[in-house]
Amino acid sequence: MDQIGFDGALGLSNDKSQNLGAYVYQPPKHGKAAGERPSKRRKVSSGATLDEKRNAQRFVLLLDGEENSESVQLRYNTYKKLWSKQENKIQAILEDVDAGVLTDVLSFVRETSPQTCNGCIPTALVTVGSNVSSLSRLLSRLNDQLISTEEGSVVVLESGDAPNLKTTLKNIIRATVTNTDGNDGYQKFLTDRAGPRLLGYDLDLLHDYVQRKGTKKLVLALRDSEAFDPGLLTDLLSLFKSWLDRIPFTVLLGISTSVELFEGRLPRSCVALLRGKHFEVQEAGNCVDRIYESLQTDTNTQLWLGRNITSTLFENTSDYFQSPEAFSRMVKYSYMSHFFANPLAVLFANPAPTALTQSKLCEAIRNLPSFRMFCEDLVEEGSGKQVRDMIENDEYLIQQTIKSVDAGQQIMRKLFQTVRVVHACLQYTQTGKKINVSDLSVRALCGELYESNVMEEMMATTKTLDSDKLLELISRLRQIIHSPEAEQILQDLGTLLESSPDSGPLRSGYNINSTVTKTTVVQQRIQLTKGIAEQSEQDFEYTTIVDRLVALLQEHLTETLINPQDLFLHEAFLFDLRSPLKETFGPRPRFAIERALATPFDYLLSSTIDTTTKVSAKQPATAILYQLYLDSGAMVNVHDLWQAFLGVFETDQGKSCDDRVVMSLFYSALSELKAFGVVKNSRKKTDHLAKCAWMGL
Repeated sequence: MDQIGFDGALGLSNDKSQNLGAYVYQPPKHGKAAGERPSKRRKVSSGATLDEKRNAQRFVLLLDGEENSESVQLRYNTYKKLWSKQENKIQAILEDVDAGVLTDVLSFVRETSPQTCNGCIPTALVTVGSNVSSLSRLLSRLNDQLISTEEGSVVVLESGDAPNLKTTLKNIIRATVTNTDGNDGYQKFLTDRAGPRLLGYDLDLLHDYVQRKGTKKLVLALRDSEAFDPGLLTDLLSLFKSWLDRIPFTVLLGISTSVELFEGRLPRSCVALLRGKHFEVQEAGNCVDRIYESLQTDTNTQLWLGRNITSTLFENTSDYFQSPEAFSRMVKYSYMSHFFANPLAVLFANPAPTALTQSKLCEAIRNLPSFRMFCEDLVEEGSGKQVRDMIENDEYLIQQTIKSVDAGQQIMRKLFQTVRVVHACLQYTQTGKKINVSDLSVRALCGELYESNVMEEMMATTKTLDSDKLLELISRLRQIIHSPEAEQILQDLGTLLESSPDSGPLRSGYNINSTVTKTTVVQQRIQLTKGIAEQSEQDFEYTTIVDRLVALLQEHLTETLINPQDLFLHEAFLFDLRSPLKETFGPRPRFAIERALATPFDYLLSSTIDTTTKVSAKQPATAILYQLYLDSGAMVNVHDLWQAFLGVFETDQGKSCDDRVVMSLFYSALSELKAFGVVKNSRKKTDHLAKCAWMGL
């Protein structure tokens, strides 16, 4: 039989593709053979070198990429050093705010017991209001105090950890053991325990652990107690009540609303199990004001937040329930933004003038608005040679820059010290709504505080204060205004009060009680005239002291309450961009999209295209269609829109315009507008589109 017949008998075809070779895939062995040494890895670089490279690359090169690496590192190091100081201030304020409540709660936990509570569960009700984060800080510090003294610990329970009673008890037992012994200690406690093996939710486990550790106080903190199921909470508290003779439970309930509302949600049988005390945490607004005052008015402050950023910070704080930690993060972002994007921030490091002699840096300084204003003032004063030297000599400019930054920082410190003076005076003179430091700072940062109505009312009320209140005011001002005149005024007032101890509080001639009204009849008409009553010698001397104090305040306010925007190089030590925080923490994507579609050449760089033309074929197709869409009504005819779109390209390209290409661009742009939510198909007319959004709304 020939080869063809043989193949036909076997059922094989003459197709050569069926006679290809077969391959067996064998995956490589990943493991090493027994006794084989692993391959040696090449050492690329040390960890320290990598860390240095990462730190060096934290900030980018500025000045069009011509800033030297030394300046970049100085900016980064100065930012870390400056913010670490500010962060320590913030932590000190938060600890001071929590100190009062912590002391009271700790005393309650130590002094109460089931015996002092008539067999009920000792319970601390802590209302936090909007300052939710303060409860976490309080519980953490309370836990540290109890563990350090070996009295017990704090177990924090969230509503998500309590879906049912068994899981809740299991989580409580695990959290109690791991709080002091860790996860390994918890596993060891379960396995090494003598006797029968108990289930994870059996409170006998917790009883054995409390006896082994000698725990005197076990605080169970329900951080969001209002989110717990009332039925589950009732069962849990009833179970704790039955174990009070063996486990020293103390319950701490975090409440965001009020005690009355929380009590109304629980059955009376559950409320009867609790006996305790109510504690109230300070509101977040007070913490935020203290943080801002500490950052801005401290005598060692080097960088200040401007009016726009200050307004944005407090707008966000008032609009949302922001914690002090969130406020601190926003301030940190402001500091970081300044040092990251401002080449003048290198001046905070106090470098040598030779290290700053860069042509690009000097060019940037000469283009500052404050530099131009400073040169104009020097020319008006007749110092034209100094202006010429600053423009032509880089070394001289750097020297003047360092001096001006130091002088400007001193002026800013005096400005905010004056804000503290005004705030102290308002504590004694203001009768209406209290104005805090942040409100005064916003007015001072825009140069409007001195001429405001607040200052006029403060001065007028200061003149009418009696001797007792004036003595308190001067004693308070002594801590802020370090002036020999203030010391002399206080000394003279003390001498005057010692000379007349029995006359009561002295009143000035500006006081309403020091005026008299005289009535006269002229041609059968009654006329009322006001005049100053006869003053005693002590009141007359007291009026003189009041006038001296008011004159001192006016002189101090006139010298220090200046507009910070008028200072030379305020761009270096005053961070006040228009809206960096607002666009970061409250982004406006719609505004950005509308601007990009309406004026695309604000984002597209082009030197040959005339950007003054409203609609051009050189623009992106979506931008063209959007601008045509703006000129239409609420209903848009698709055919008319297509004709207008085609007309733009025909006007620009003439006979070379390809209708098929333009139509593809039209459909692509229309689909993108639909994706943006600008238009949608109309149900009334099939050949029309309905507008979904109007620009600016």
